[in-house]
Amino acid sequence: MKEPYEKIPRHVAIIMDGNGRWAQKRGLPRPVGHRAGVEALRDIVRMSSDVGIEVLTVYAFSTENWSRPQDEVGAIFRLMLEYLNREVAALVENQVRIRIIGRRDHLNDTLLSAIEKAETASAHCKGLAFNVALNYGGRAELVDAARALARAVQQGELSPEMIDEQTISRYLYTAGQPDPDLLIRTGGDQRLSNFLLYQSSYAELYIPDTLWPDFTPEAYDKALRSYAARQRRFGGIKPR
Repeated sequence: MKEPYEKIPRHVAIIMDGNGRWAQKRGLPRPVGHRAGVEALRDIVRMSSDVGIEVLTVYAFSTENWSRPQDEVGAIFRLMLEYLNREVAALVENQVRIRIIGRRDHLNDTLLSAIEKAETASAHCKGLAFNVALNYGGRAELVDAARALARAVQQGELSPEMIDEQTISRYLYTAGQPDPDLLIRTGGDQRLSNFLLYQSSYAELYIPDTLWPDFTPEAYDKALRSYAARQRRFGGIKPR
């Protein structure tokens, strides 16, 4: 039996990278890798809930991913629809609250309906908050927040002097949730790729070479133990 974690991140954010490469290494079409990635996600959501993490945010599809081949884009969205239709009952049973974050333009009516049903069905759940970043971009999020803040000022609800970091946080897609403590990017690439740019200012980074479909609960355990061993200083100095 493994030792318990010395500390657990309240919020884990994951860039699930490497599905396409995983498939190509096996001589398979890229959409097969995305399906394998969904299977890996199921285990990570369950483990996040089991160990007591408060928020899990995963990067499913970015605003830049529209430039990919249309058959791959279509496969990703079909998988998303399948996931919502198939998994919501189990998520609700385990008290997991699902939220889709990102812009909803360009999403078809069938997917929008499934998103609304999933969010409504799980709205009462008190366990893990599970954010799926879909058609998401960190810069787009900041643009949307700035527009909402400008409208609030225009309508007299805020003055410019009232706007501080906490105010901006209330206008982000993740409003009401703690910022990520741990950001995991699988696949080895060392960049944020426009993911949670504002919220991840002080997130601890963990970047294994493991491709996402191979990111098992054992690999997740290793990431959580790496986090637990770190000294977070938030710009200060290590206490003596």
